[in-house]
Amino acid sequence: MTNSATATRSRAGGRSARRAERTAPKFDMLPGLTRNLPVTEVMDGSQVERIDAASMDILENVGVQFRDPIALEDWKRAGAKVEDEMVYLDRGLVRELIATIPGNFTYHARDPQKNVRLGGRHSIFVPMTGAPFLRDLDDVRRNPTLDDLAMFHKLSHMLPALHSSAHHIVEPYDHPISQRHLRITYSSMKYSDKTFMGMTTSPKNAEDVMDMCAILFGAEFMESHPVTTGNCNGNSPLVWDETMLGAMRAFCRRNQPVLCSPFVLGGANTPASVPATVAQLNAEALSALAYTQVIRKGAPAIYGHYLSTVSMKSGAPMAGTPEISLMNFMIGQMARYYDVPWRTSNTLGGAKTFDAQAGYESATTLQAVIHSGANYIWHSAGWNEAGMHCSTAKFIVDAEQCAMAYCMAEGPKWDDFDQALAAVPDVGPGGHYLGHPHTQENFQQAFFMPELFDNNSIEQWVAEGEVEITERALTRAKKLLAEYQEPTLDMAKNEELLEYIARREREIPAADELNQTY
Repeated sequence: MTNSATATRSRAGGRSARRAERTAPKFDMLPGLTRNLPVTEVMDGSQVERIDAASMDILENVGVQFRDPIALEDWKRAGAKVEDEMVYLDRGLVRELIATIPGNFTYHARDPQKNVRLGGRHSIFVPMTGAPFLRDLDDVRRNPTLDDLAMFHKLSHMLPALHSSAHHIVEPYDHPISQRHLRITYSSMKYSDKTFMGMTTSPKNAEDVMDMCAILFGAEFMESHPVTTGNCNGNSPLVWDETMLGAMRAFCRRNQPVLCSPFVLGGANTPASVPATVAQLNAEALSALAYTQVIRKGAPAIYGHYLSTVSMKSGAPMAGTPEISLMNFMIGQMARYYDVPWRTSNTLGGAKTFDAQAGYESATTLQAVIHSGANYIWHSAGWNEAGMHCSTAKFIVDAEQCAMAYCMAEGPKWDDFDQALAAVPDVGPGGHYLGHPHTQENFQQAFFMPELFDNNSIEQWVAEGEVEITERALTRAKKLLAEYQEPTLDMAKNEELLEYIARREREIPAADELNQTY
């Protein structure tokens, strides 16, 4: 009798402990996403070939302007037709070059447990970057500081669905522009041990980032292991400038991946047509992807873009429109046609506050991105006001939305199908499953339960103070920051990084107007 009672208490205690463990807050990063959902393909094979043919015709007959003497000489040596700054690319040359881009690769993080695969069915979520303002922990819109940037890097580190700490999530205005890239890179490295992005605001800045990565990871290691990501934006229509191309060379020479990203304002710098816009964007992306292989054959590179359509009422960029979703589907098909990883933008909002507009725009974009099969899913947390500010509240909620999308994209889980089905005769007609052992053991992983959405009754919501989602998210952010534990950075590497920053800050003029030189 005693033994039976003890055994019963032991089983109950064990179940209670396991349940407490399952329901406790989790800060461990989710593994890189392996998608098991079918992708949405809005073009048939002949239409994909039609886009490809149109893009190749643009490259051969319209040409792309490379405003960079080094790139022009590189293209001449590669066999391209070069007239002044115009480069005309034969489709055979383009196909030969892009064929050497790896179809997938692994990012190596400071914590090897947080390495992530990219390409094919493998995807990662990356926070937004580049916001000149933030909405802070009190939801006040203001200029950011280095401390604000550190806050977002800490949140990125703790939010499970984010696989990267990015780089300048917000612009730190309390540090000179010409030296800012050093402090931004250090913040990315120090406050998180996930993979991160590297600044490409000038060729020299990009080289500084490469030097800092060599300190952290080792120069020889970088020769065969991607550790960071650069972004190089094109000037649509059909222009690549010296700043971006110089930064691209700095990354590719060290075997580090770059996003080759045309900047689309549909109807303004592309034709007022979805298919024609994709054809132009595809030509622009292919010209840059091909150039990465001129720099270094076999270097990882990512088919990139930034997509927006322009309001013909105001000229302002719009988010969450149906055309953006259609373009994401089409670009996904083109990237798979060339067998290269591709980047898109996620949870974009044009609203001025974290309101219903922000939610609708972000949800529309997120769903399209997941079903398009994107690999590098950038701007996945915080983006609002067309990227003019990063909202702390939205950052938290967006990250949870990415966790929900992650769960959906993995597809149905069949591992306990037989055990779950065995519960049906146990419960029988008219019963319920809430107390069944299978439910108790599996409810947490069977159904996603958002922490930031309120699904209680109106009476309970009123009794608890009528707290809306912005306040709930900011409360959550403050709690996370209070619980943050900085990942240990090797002391010798930390000192070497700080010495490098100090030396470069002595060498770089602090005057902001000199930034373009460095």
